Amino acid sequence: MKDGKIRSSKDRVRREAAEALAVAALAFLASEPEHLGGFLAATGIGPTEIRTAARDPNFLAGVLDHFSGNEPLLLAFANDQGIDPGEIERARTALGAVWVRDLP
Repeated sequence: MKDGKIRSSKDRVRREAAEALAVAALAFLASEPEHLGGFLAATGIGPTEIRTAARDPNFLAGVLDHFSGNEPLLLAFANDQGIDPGEIERARTALGAVWVRDLP
């Protein structure tokens, strides 16, 4: 993938699966107020901005980064999803970038 363009249908499917996993991770965070609070504090994003931000693949990569940086959270989510924890990093890599919040 050069210049952010998806070169094949295989890459597109991989990216769509990664986005779906990141959305599931975000839902997992939202189901636990303590985890959601930590995520909001770490990102500086407000609860009302999450829906808009969740449309941004770079933000979704940032969600997965958050899980990668917190092993207990990563393992809990992987267990909840019935997946290998390594899938989180593979999905983050498929998304390719890290979200950085625009600051006023």
